[in-house]
Amino acid sequence: MGLNADITTKVKDILDTNFNIEDVLYVPEISNSKLTFNNTGLRFEATTLFIDLRNSTGILNAHNKSTIAKIHKAYLHTTVKIATSLGGEVRSFNGDSVLAFFQGTNKNTLSNAVKAAMRIKYMIANSGSGINSLLAKYSAVDFGIGLDDGKILCAKVGVGGDANTKDLIWIGNAVNKAVVISDECKSPEHIGISSYVYANLNDDVKYGIQTDYWGNKNKVNMWTPYYVMYNSKQETFYKTSWHWVVS
Repeated sequence: MGLNADITTKVKDILDTNFNIEDVLYVPEISNSKLTFNNTGLRFEATTLFIDLRNSTGILNAHNKSTIAKIHKAYLHTTVKIATSLGGEVRSFNGDSVLAFFQGTNKNTLSNAVKAAMRIKYMIANSGSGINSLLAKYSAVDFGIGLDDGKILCAKVGVGGDANTKDLIWIGNAVNKAVVISDECKSPEHIGISSYVYANLNDDVKYGIQTDYWGNKNKVNMWTPYYVMYNSKQETFYKTSWHWVVS
């Protein structure tokens, strides 16, 4: 069979076969035997955290390749360690972006995802964190983090028999909206969350304590509403410049 016929036969099979979806209570891994190159998928509910570097081209042009690799390794290591410490499952690296899922359907799992974002912000952007000054010796790192919650379909794609030609795809508004919100965020408001996430936050990641001119401590909302176009509609989302200290 020629290449054209081989591809056409497989595409016809994909498009003509029903898609079998199973609901699960975990974030799938590529080794999961339930995920095949046939039309199978696993669906779960989670809060999606997406982080992406800003001005990647500027960093690329300012440094040699080994320095850029070190900057990326430091930034990605920090992101993964903090996400996993709060129950997150990191599933995708794409250049200088990271996709992580916090599986669950309650306020605690959702709030843990936001807390992870606030801890990532502290470690990368705050001068007191320890690594901020180390990164700044090479290049200031700016970034945006977006979060949304919802059901996500995971499926395996690629060609069987070669580990280098297969991967997982993650389909759902929670993923897409997290990416769109991330694009709206940069210093000093590095973190953005959907209106659904905002409405379901625990108070410790929604309100902070601020000391006024007279020394009085006041409870304040850490989040400011903004607007973003999503699916051809204007939607409210929320950004913050606050962080969560990592000891």
